Amino acid sequence: MKLRNNIYKDYIYTLLTRFNISNGIWMLYLAYKGLSLYEIGLMETVYHLTSFTMEIPTGMVADIFGRRTSRILGSIANGISILIMIYSNNVFMFALSFFFTAIGNNLESGAGDALIYDSLKEIHEEELYLKIRGRKELFFQIAKTASLLLGGYIATFSYERVYQVALIIAVITIIQTFTFVEPSIGKVTKQESMFKTFWFQLKNSVLTMLSKKELLIMILALEFFSTLYTTEFFYMQNHLKALGHTTFEIGVILSIGAVLAAIMATQAYRLEKHFSLKKLIRFAIVMAVVLFWGMTIKGVEKYAFVILSGIEGLLFVVMGDYINKRIPSDKRATILSFSSMIFSFFMILLFPVVGKLGDIYGLATAFILVAICGSTALLGLLYMISKHSMK
Repeated sequence: MKLRNNIYKDYIYTLLTRFNISNGIWMLYLAYKGLSLYEIGLMETVYHLTSFTMEIPTGMVADIFGRRTSRILGSIANGISILIMIYSNNVFMFALSFFFTAIGNNLESGAGDALIYDSLKEIHEEELYLKIRGRKELFFQIAKTASLLLGGYIATFSYERVYQVALIIAVITIIQTFTFVEPSIGKVTKQESMFKTFWFQLKNSVLTMLSKKELLIMILALEFFSTLYTTEFFYMQNHLKALGHTTFEIGVILSIGAVLAAIMATQAYRLEKHFSLKKLIRFAIVMAVVLFWGMTIKGVEKYAFVILSGIEGLLFVVMGDYINKRIPSDKRATILSFSSMIFSFFMILLFPVVGKLGDIYGLATAFILVAICGSTALLGLLYMISKHSMK
C-alpha cells in the first residue's frame, strides 16, 4: 500500500514542481535585468554544461543511495536556485542560479521515473506505467498551463513577485518530498569502496545501454526532438513579444500548447493499442518536421507551436514507456540520467547559436536553423528506426 501511495504522491509532486510560474517569463526577466539574447543563451549553456557533467553522477546517487534521497536533495537545490535568482543583478550570480537549477533537475531526472517505475514493478503492476505516465503528463500540463497564465499575469505587475511566489512553492515541495517511500528492488550491490561502487555502476550501465541498439536509438531520437522543441519554446517568448503580443497573450499561447500536450499524453496508451509503436513514432517525426518549418512562417508560428506541443506530449509518454521497459532496475536512474545528459549536450550546441543568430538576424531567421537541423536529424532517425523492429 505504501508503494502504491507513491503514485498519488507523485501526482502531487508533479503539480508542485511543474507549477513553475517563472517558466514562461524567465527570459523576459533576464532581459529586464539587462542581459542580451546572447547572454541569456549563455545562461542556458551554463545550465546544460552543468547538466552534461553532473547527470550521470547524480543518476548514480539515485541508484546507490536511493531515489527518495536524490529527489529530496534535488528539491532543495531548486529552492536555492530561486533564492539566488531573486537577489541576482549580474551575469555571474544568474549563472550560479542556473547551476543550482541544473543540479536540482539532475538529481530528479533519473530518480523520479525510477522511483515510480520500480514502485510499480515491486508490486507487479508495471503494466500500468504507460497509463500512469500519461496521467502524470496531464498533471504536468495542467500545472504548466496554470503557471504560464498566472506567471504571465503577475509579471505584468512585477517580475520579482513571480520569483517570490515560486520560492514559496519550492519550500512546500521540499516538505512534500519527505513523504515518499523507497522501493526495495533495484538496489545496487555495494563494493569494498565507494569509488568502486560508482565505477562499477557507471561501467555496467554504459555497457547495458550500448548493447541495446534500439534503446540507444530511441534515447537519441527523444532527446534531440526535446532539444529542438525546448529551444523553440523558450525563444518563442521573445519572438512573440517582438511581434507585438503582450506577456499575458504569450502565456495564453503557451498554455494552449500545454493543454494539447496533456490531451495527447493521456491518450497515448489508447493509441498504442490501435497503432504500432513504429507507426506512432513515424507519424510524430514527420509531423514534427512539418511543424518546425511552419514556425518559420509569419502568422503561422503560434499555431505550429501549439500542434508541436501535442506531438511532444505524445512522444514523451510513448517513448518513455519503451525506454523504461528495456532498462534493468538497478541501472534505471543512471541510464535515464545518461539520456538527460544527451539532451544537455544537444542544448549546449544549439541554444546559444540560436540566441546569437536571433541577436544578429532576428529570431525568425534563427528558427530556420532549427528547422534545417530538425529536418536533417529527424528524417535520418526516421530511416534508422525503419531498420529496427521497435516492438
